Amino acid sequence: MNRHVCIHGHFYQPPRENPWREEIEVQESAHPYRDWNERITAECYAPNAAAQILDGEHRVARIVNNYARISFNFGPTLLAWLETHHPAVYGALLAADRESRERFSGHGSALMQPYNHIILPLANRRDKQTQVAWGVADFAHRFGRRPEGAWLPETAVDLESLELLVDQGIRFTILEPGQAQGAVDTTLPAEVLLPSGRTIAVFFYDGRTSRAVAFEGLLSSGERFAEHLLSSVPGEPNRPRLAHIATDGETYGHHHRFGEMALAYALQYIEEQRLARLTNYGEFLALHPPRERVEIHEGTAWSCAHGVGRWHRDCGCHTGGRPGWNQAWREPLRAALDDLRDVLAPRFEREAARIFRDPWAARDDYVAVLLDRTPAGVAAFFDRQAAGQPQGLDRVRALHLLEMQRQALLMYTSCGWFFSDLSGIETIQVLSYAGRAVQLAEQLFHEEIEERFLRRLDASRSNLPEHGTGRDLFRRHVRPFMADPPAVAGEALVR
Repeated sequence: MNRHVCIHGHFYQPPRENPWREEIEVQESAHPYRDWNERITAECYAPNAAAQILDGEHRVARIVNNYARISFNFGPTLLAWLETHHPAVYGALLAADRESRERFSGHGSALMQPYNHIILPLANRRDKQTQVAWGVADFAHRFGRRPEGAWLPETAVDLESLELLVDQGIRFTILEPGQAQGAVDTTLPAEVLLPSGRTIAVFFYDGRTSRAVAFEGLLSSGERFAEHLLSSVPGEPNRPRLAHIATDGETYGHHHRFGEMALAYALQYIEEQRLARLTNYGEFLALHPPRERVEIHEGTAWSCAHGVGRWHRDCGCHTGGRPGWNQAWREPLRAALDDLRDVLAPRFEREAARIFRDPWAARDDYVAVLLDRTPAGVAAFFDRQAAGQPQGLDRVRALHLLEMQRQALLMYTSCGWFFSDLSGIETIQVLSYAGRAVQLAEQLFHEEIEERFLRRLDASRSNLPEHGTGRDLFRRHVRPFMADPPAVAGEALVR
């Protein structure tokens, strides 16, 4: 059979943990659930692990794990939360990847994602490298194998990011068709020539069907979904062709109620009617390597018509809001964070060089501590990275330096710019990460850093006058958490 089908789901929620408590606060907007992670798990992540297929009399005929028959990626920070709070769902994801390897010629369906969903073309090379390294290490730790493919956050792409993927052994990624220069055949992989002379394969997904699934109600019928999907490869082609789409995974159940059931039924319908062969990207690429070479438009993404403007300027992309609102706050917010990053970097490098052979290599390896915080895991990290045998306070200082850098990476999580106003919970979240980085920096270096950051935030202004500037939001929503551990303990004693 020459007609193949692959459905990719990008499953992701931004990290929502309070940086001081490492737990998610109650989020009233997620009512009736305590927070958005819980709500979306109940509506999407869990149902897709046990999707119901009904018979003609609306009785449950089968229960299937959708993840085992599609291509998928989960953000590393979301996987960490699921592992702790919903281990059954987490286990179903790992089992799905194992099952997909048996189904698809040894090629697992799970793809890696750079660690905390930053817009890579807007990051400096050092941050891109750490984001990719952490994403690969987290994936290997969880899935027990090296990743073949990668999902770029918002499919935001540039050649430097692709080079860093190839450095880590990544063979392919997925992009929106408009990110290619010129027309592109979405039914076959293409390759991109990189400045180093190496290449990476790219699958350009069927944009028309992807939009119909995400925004046009196509999931109201599993059969119609299947037929629409296959319309990009009509009949029986004379050579192998791939019909494939990519959407947010939350489409299946959260954005569209019972969407996981439509997905399950569509996949069963395709197989039972022998309309196409289900596959994943790794298997199809191994059997049908690229024959065509394409060039990409650098600095583009799937959810912004203005390159990557949505994450650094008032480009016109937004999620609603009131008449007359603007997103002029985006540019000064990013400028404030960039300045903070650049203030912290040389101080980190200077201080960390007293402990580590290579401070930035140590940062790239710090993900190992995040994945294994046991004394043995921390000791193994220092054995690999330290110049000597730091003990006691030197170890504590080293870990605080690295934790400062982790917060400085988390503060670039893309959702902070995606929505309509500076006062949204996603933007408050990135300000919280910045606040934790500032606090650690002032404790480590005994310098005043916060005021410079706040002066930068003065230029970011909410559309709602009562919320004021970025400085006002920081003081109202972030500073109350910036208490030293002894102060927190003292408060607990007098309650």
